[in-house]
Amino acid sequence: MSIKERKEQEKSEMRGLILKTAMNLFLDKGFENITIRNIAEKIEYSPATIYSYFKNKDEILFVLRKEGFDKLYEHQRSSLKLNDPLKNLHKHGEAYIQFALENPEYYDLMFMMRGEMQEINDCDIGLASYELLKTNVKECMDAGLFPRTNIDVAAFSLWSYVHGIASLIIRGRGIMFPEERINYIVEEALNFMLVSNNKKKYDLKNKQTISGVDL
Repeated sequence: MSIKERKEQEKSEMRGLILKTAMNLFLDKGFENITIRNIAEKIEYSPATIYSYFKNKDEILFVLRKEGFDKLYEHQRSSLKLNDPLKNLHKHGEAYIQFALENPEYYDLMFMMRGEMQEINDCDIGLASYELLKTNVKECMDAGLFPRTNIDVAAFSLWSYVHGIASLIIRGRGIMFPEERINYIVEEALNFMLVSNNKKKYDLKNKQTISGVDL
């Protein structure tokens, strides 16, 4: 390894250490209670070292959130491989909740922690995932599976539904269910969502299917 390559590796490792440390501190103490000096003290470097990588703590939070949204988008995009739009919507919900439960730290920073969001809005971070959902919803409407309505209203409603499920579980508000039943509850909640949003009539008692998705 050349000197240049070694220096680049060291810079990458330091940047990663700063981000990981900042994430832990933000989650533990709250974003508003953490300063650059706190992060520097934790990694035993000077604040000047942090400033050589990030201009302020807002930028650190921005980078962490961007990482999370990029991971979420790729996770959802890779799950949508079926030709049936309603099956894809089911997979969409599964992928979202799976990401949240497997990456609770990122999910907390992305959706539940207070912090400046203007910079994220300016850079359209997170919109790729939302546009993916809107496309999926439109496909369901075009196939006659959903009633025609404002796509943003429909997509936001579905997003709110799965976000609520993920948030309740992450925050330990699903204690009324044994841990071994959580996956079943999530699966059936997604099925229920599809039934509620599908304009056709289905006989739940007889366990009919929605375009091949077993209830």
